[in-house]
Amino acid sequence: MMTPILLDTHAAIWAADGTLHSTCRRNIDAAARDGRLLLSPISAWEVAMLVEKGRLNLTVSVDTYVRELFALPGVVTAPLSPTIAAEAAMLGQPMHADPADRMLVATAIAYGASLMTRDRRLQAYARATKSLRCIAC
Repeated sequence: MMTPILLDTHAAIWAADGTLHSTCRRNIDAAARDGRLLLSPISAWEVAMLVEKGRLNLTVSVDTYVRELFALPGVVTAPLSPTIAAEAAMLGQPMHADPADRMLVATAIAYGASLMTRDRRLQAYARATKSLRCIAC
């Protein structure tokens, strides 16, 4: 079986609005067809925070947007467990302090997934530790 893909929140937003690079879009489509496209509940929190901070403007309510995001074809919710939450706190250096990123990294590791992200800090962490795989988007 091919490796699952966990979408970073920005990758999920771009996938939903059709602005994601075509190569990444193909990876997402293939993962969705195979039931290995993962989205973390932490992304719902991040979307709400982006709206609250005025960094994301939606044409629908946050609740509607999040429900639609998690209902996209092929998306599988990757539940947060107490183990993942604890592991997120114990990620070693050079992992930065952003709690949402830490949860996403711990989730990707727990599910054996590649994290699709544009975040260069997360990509650097993956290269430095080898415990995380990233797909740049």
